[in-house]
Amino acid sequence: MVDALAAFLAVAEFGSFAKVARAQGLAVSSVTRKIDALENELKVRLFIRSSRRVMLTDEGTLFLSHARKIVTDVAEAKESLSAVNPRGVLTVAAPASFGRRHVTPAVLSFLRQYPQIEIDLHLSDAVLDLGVRRIDVAIRMGSPPDGNLIATALAPLRRLTCASPEYLAQRGRPTSPSDLLRHNCLTVSSVPVPPGWWRYAGVHRDTPLPVHGTLRIDDTDALLQAAVSGVGIVHLASWLVSDLIATGRLVSLFPDARGTSKATPAIHAVRMRGRSHGVKAKLFITHLRKCFGDPPYWERRIATS
Repeated sequence: MVDALAAFLAVAEFGSFAKVARAQGLAVSSVTRKIDALENELKVRLFIRSSRRVMLTDEGTLFLSHARKIVTDVAEAKESLSAVNPRGVLTVAAPASFGRRHVTPAVLSFLRQYPQIEIDLHLSDAVLDLGVRRIDVAIRMGSPPDGNLIATALAPLRRLTCASPEYLAQRGRPTSPSDLLRHNCLTVSSVPVPPGWWRYAGVHRDTPLPVHGTLRIDDTDALLQAAVSGVGIVHLASWLVSDLIATGRLVSLFPDARGTSKATPAIHAVRMRGRSHGVKAKLFITHLRKCFGDPPYWERRIATS
């Protein structure tokens, strides 16, 4: 019954049996059978079906809120039982570079703490739809996401302007952000450029500086490599450059410069409401916050360098 209710909610959301089947890796006939069984049980038609679209009937619309409550109540009951001894699969998504550096080590220590949990980890810079891909926890950069997502701040998101000692010895050290216009600045070639890049409070009317340079790359790790090699100056996240600043391979040029965003950007863990894996998701998010610390360990490395 609960499985049929979940199928009903999914079809009501997507307006298509085929889309639900693709998202859940099922045959369309399997989804159809679940809805047919539910309609037979309730003795009402829940959907008006045509070759072009699927719409809720009046009875289906009336039943929708009740179905949501039933599915949520069952999920919460399962959570209360699984909290004592969490087990099963948890699906996590994170940006590739941040995931390799900071999420993967946390995943490994989490698995040691909870040996009956399995983690399916996806490292990709694509912003995945949690509902379609069945992602339990996703790491997002920037402002808190809107919509039906619960966001937990893990750490501040701060960008630093950096160059290698070799570059500074050859070209001189800029004393203010405005001096960057006379330097070789390495930039991202992706469109749109992430908000906050090359922006400094009180500089250039709080808009991005029109920096230029000899190299544009669509990968931040490659930009970082170029900066370490002495090619030019970069403006990258502190979580990406902290180790290199701590070891002296990069120099932070304006460590006290502030960005221009009114809301403090942050690294968030997001999850969907009412998911059956809510207990495991909360445990994992708590573990991430513990592993990162406050302030996060990459910021502490910079402060002590």
